Amino acid sequence: MDLVKIYQCLCDRTRLRILHLLTRGPLCVCHFQEVLREPQVKVSKHLAYLRERGLVRAERQANWMIYSLPAKPPRELAANLACLQDCACEDPVFRRDLARLQRLNAGVGTGVSCGCTDNSSR
Repeated sequence: MDLVKIYQCLCDRTRLRILHLLTRGPLCVCHFQEVLREPQVKVSKHLAYLRERGLVRAERQANWMIYSLPAKPPRELAANLACLQDCACEDPVFRRDLARLQRLNAGVGTGVSCGCTDNSSR
């Protein structure tokens, strides 16, 4: 994987937060909205950016798009994600994101639906 693509993705705080959340498991857009407290348009824009560069993958499940990290990320991406996890543990914004994610208790990664209310715009 091209390092420039990886670092272009990592140079934005919202994309960093999204990638950090995805290290915990797959999520749908509504969960990102809830955790990041950002509008759907902004979250979707950043997810599309990451997907186009191969840093995330998307899978449709019923009405929802579920985003995840590549199952077998290239070595360069895996190394940078490990560094992100290590560095983010001291940052209050990233810690708050994880606390919100835990409260959501998403269950998306277990193969069940995300539990979101039906909202076709997501």
